[in-house]
Amino acid sequence: MSKIESPKATELLAVDIGNKTTSFGLFSGDELLNIWTVSTQSYTTTDEAMLVMLGFFNRLANCPESFADTKTWLASIDSIVSCAVPGIAQTWITALQTITTRRPLVVGPGLKTGIQMKYDNPAEVGPDRIADLVAAKHAYGFPLIIIDCGMTVNCAVLDNEGAFVGGLIAPGITLSTQALFQAAARLPMVSISQPKTLIGKNNIESMRSGIVMGEVARIDGLIKMIWQELGYETKIVLAGEDAKMLEPMLEHESQIDEQLTLRGLKLLYTNNRK
Repeated sequence: MSKIESPKATELLAVDIGNKTTSFGLFSGDELLNIWTVSTQSYTTTDEAMLVMLGFFNRLANCPESFADTKTWLASIDSIVSCAVPGIAQTWITALQTITTRRPLVVGPGLKTGIQMKYDNPAEVGPDRIADLVAAKHAYGFPLIIIDCGMTVNCAVLDNEGAFVGGLIAPGITLSTQALFQAAARLPMVSISQPKTLIGKNNIESMRSGIVMGEVARIDGLIKMIWQELGYETKIVLAGEDAKMLEPMLEHESQIDEQLTLRGLKLLYTNNRK
C-alpha cells in the first residue's frame, strides 16, 4: 500500500498472526491507514519479530530518521494482537511490548466481544475467528455466515439473534494441495489459480480443477446445508487469502472483506479499552 502522510496521528497497531501469514494494520481512529503482510515463521526470536515490525514502520512516510526519535514515536502507540500459533504468541507479545513500551491487548478469554456465545467451550474459538465475528456483526448485521478461506476454511454462523451458534472447520486449499502432493508420489505440486475448464486435460490442470472447484463446490454445499439446519437464509461474508479467487465462482452471492480480522481487532481494542 502507499505510504501514509502523518504517522504521528496513529494510535493503534493491530497484529493478526495466522498459520500462514502475519498481517499488521496501522489505525488512526477508525481509519486503517496502512497494511503489511509477511509469512508466519514457525519459530522466531523476539529480536527477529522486532525487526519485522520496525521494517513495517520504516515504510511509512515521515517516520523519524533517528532511532531515538523512532522509539519515542512508537511509545505513543497502543497495540492488540491475535495469534493462532500458540508457540510464538509470547514472542510477539514481548516484541510489541518492547517496541511500544506497553503490553499489547491479547485476544483471548475474558475480552468483551458483544457477542453471545452458544458454543460448548467459548475458549476453544480461535482469536482470529473472534475478531472476524465482531467485525462482521458490526459491518453486516445478522443472520450471517462468515467464511474465512485460508490455511483452513472456517465457517462461523451468527443466528437471527446475532449469537454465535457454532461453525465448521476444514482443511483449506493450501493444506489440500500439500496433502495431495505428499500422499501421491506421481503427482506434482501445483500453483493454485482459477482453472480454465472444469475437466482438466493433464495432471496439473486436473489437480488444479479438482482442488479449486472442489473447494467451490464444498463451500456452496455447506452454505445450503447450514441454511437448511438453521431454517432460514443468511448473508455471506468471505475473508482470508483465497476469498478473492473463490468468490466469483460461487453460486451464492457473497461479500468479500479482506480486512475483516484487522477491523475486528480494532473494534475489540475499542470495546475493551473504554
